[in-house]
Amino acid sequence: MTTGLVWHESYWRHDPGAGAGVLPAGPWVPPGEPVDSAEPKRRLKALLDASGFTAKLHPIEAREATHGQLARVHTRGYLARVREASAAGGGEVGPMARIGAGGYAIAALAAGGVIAAIDAVLARRVDNAYAFVRPSGHHATADAGMGFCVFSNAAIGALHALEQHGLARIALVDWDVHHGNGAQAVFWNDPRALTVSLHQDGTFPRHTGSVAERGEGRGAGTNLNIPLPPGCTGAAYRAAFERVILPALERFRPELIVVPCGYDAGFQDPLSRMMLGPEDFRWMAETIAAAARSLCQGRLVLCQEGGYSASTVPFLGLPVFEALSGMSSGVPNPVAELFATIPHRGLLAHQEAAVEAARRAAEV
Repeated sequence: MTTGLVWHESYWRHDPGAGAGVLPAGPWVPPGEPVDSAEPKRRLKALLDASGFTAKLHPIEAREATHGQLARVHTRGYLARVREASAAGGGEVGPMARIGAGGYAIAALAAGGVIAAIDAVLARRVDNAYAFVRPSGHHATADAGMGFCVFSNAAIGALHALEQHGLARIALVDWDVHHGNGAQAVFWNDPRALTVSLHQDGTFPRHTGSVAERGEGRGAGTNLNIPLPPGCTGAAYRAAFERVILPALERFRPELIVVPCGYDAGFQDPLSRMMLGPEDFRWMAETIAAAARSLCQGRLVLCQEGGYSASTVPFLGLPVFEALSGMSSGVPNPVAELFATIPHRGLLAHQEAAVEAARRAAEV
């Protein structure tokens, strides 16, 4: 298989602000390093480079999304707000979402990177692609950034595929540990998109992502949420895939699958309480790639979302690249060795109950 890679040096220059995270800096909270720093993703890219794996991937040039492409999702007022903050040297663009000087161009380059990956896959220049973009996108709504996200990268790319390439059906399978509220909102009434979010229940945004949120109007039944309780291991994620996600994809028959790919369900991530290891991420990537080959000629695009542990993200992400490309990096995985010592990794009763609740909701 040929796997494409979208990356640009500007992605590391996105400025989320000092102390950006759960608690904003204030009179009693001193500023510190941002939770959403470039470091975890920078280290993953450095590992790909140092191991020679980057050279095995097909480079795809990133380009800025146009105003028209962004406006398929975002309001004119919000786009103007981001431009103004960018020109003023930076500022808030929504709850827990900030850009620095020149941030509009970087965020547009992130959304455009996903579009470029989709174009390459649909043109068959590559079999699948990974858009290694920053800032993240899956929390951004039509009129506001949110949760480190500026533009709704995956949704913008999906609408580009539907509108520009004329696809009839597209699926978004979001395995970032936080709810993919952005795509849910964009496609709430749109029957052309199946939106699936597999996330830790109630973590962020606090009051979205229940199994009852299934879309409305012509889009009724095309939005699926799988909220899992904290502490889930790969056993729960496999059950969710096998009982909910894969059957839903079979029913929907998408022509392209887009995966907002976060590594924040990893077992040492500071912003979640999930328990996935490297081989769990490999399994999810292999499984979604196999589904794409079965359903849509292998057409699959992953776009980078969260992941905040600088030491573990590189070794959670590397198996995903290996799975997409079918190639080995030859790199021993120290995180896999550490994770192998963790006990109690079976499917617990309350976790199975959550998966079953999502399955019943999906089949209504």
